[in-house]
Amino acid sequence: MLVIRRRAGESFLIGENIEIEILDVGASQVKIGIRAPREVSVVRKEIHLTWRQNRAASQEITPAAISSLLEKLQRSRSLSPDR
Repeated sequence: MLVIRRRAGESFLIGENIEIEILDVGASQVKIGIRAPREVSVVRKEIHLTWRQNRAASQEITPAAISSLLEKLQRSRSLSPDR
């Protein structure tokens, strides 16, 4: 891991077209600004990890499991007293 020390107002480059600027440094947080081309995806790591976990979980569901769940929902709707 490369460690770079920067102060508020300073920046660094990743490649030729991504700039990271330190906007503010507080006691427990750092505010950064990111300039990157639109085709470069920039997301927080925890969002990316959640997305990957959700994607993996959704792939574990088989078509048979979906059919079974659909049947259960249809039965519960037909038994509902509101109908």
